Amino acid sequence: MRRRIAVAATAPFGADVLERLAAEHEVVQLLTRPDKPAGRGRRVAAPPAKEVAERLGIPVAQPAKLDGSVELAADTVVVCAYGLLIPTVLLDRALWFNVHPSLLPRWRGAAPVERAIMAGDAETGVTIHRTIEALDAGPVAAQRSFPLAPDDDAGAVYTRAAEVAAELLRDVLAHDEPEFVPQGEEGVTYAEKIGPADRELDPDAPAQELVNRVRALSPHIGARLGDLLVWRARIGEDGSFEPLEVQPAGGKRMTYDAYLRGRR
Repeated sequence: MRRRIAVAATAPFGADVLERLAAEHEVVQLLTRPDKPAGRGRRVAAPPAKEVAERLGIPVAQPAKLDGSVELAADTVVVCAYGLLIPTVLLDRALWFNVHPSLLPRWRGAAPVERAIMAGDAETGVTIHRTIEALDAGPVAAQRSFPLAPDDDAGAVYTRAAEVAAELLRDVLAHDEPEFVPQGEEGVTYAEKIGPADRELDPDAPAQELVNRVRALSPHIGARLGDLLVWRARIGEDGSFEPLEVQPAGGKRMTYDAYLRGRR
């Protein structure tokens, strides 16, 4: 069933879900964050979700703050990697669904994919839940798990999560009154936002922990080993941590072997 909806999204994951939703539903509005400086040149750039919306001809609103003055163009809103908490005054105006790339209540918060990989989780998934004021705590409309392969990085997991999210939303949005099941309180964990300390690779840490950290931060953030960004790594035959793809400060990505040859 094709449905008239609005979407609130900012980051690449949200942009991917937006594009998938627009192929099946009438998306009449995108709420996204304001344009901001990005990249080395710090030029003002549009959020990834806005780029998708403009390409598809979807009207865009970019309020710096969400309050009662914000107009909603639909009575159903899908939220995905938006970056702002939705106030009660807007929650009361529509049915809000949040797309969260984890098996809630595990990994509520800002970086669920990254934290799941860092923790060495064997699986993750997608949860569609009703948006409430409490962080990622709303009742669940749909949930599905999928395995985390040993070589999956965050980029691969986000892509798989977007596919699963679109499939789950297809069923959820087909119902005028979806059924919701309260989240349990057992097993709640929080996925804190990635900070500078999370990016540092400690050479004394176990090799698997280091490889997981590299996977979790690739290809969008990057782990740091001294003055190098490490984008891919593995456990060597001797059990040690082995970088495979790195990027020197101010340089381009290259194999670790090429980097070592350049230092000779």
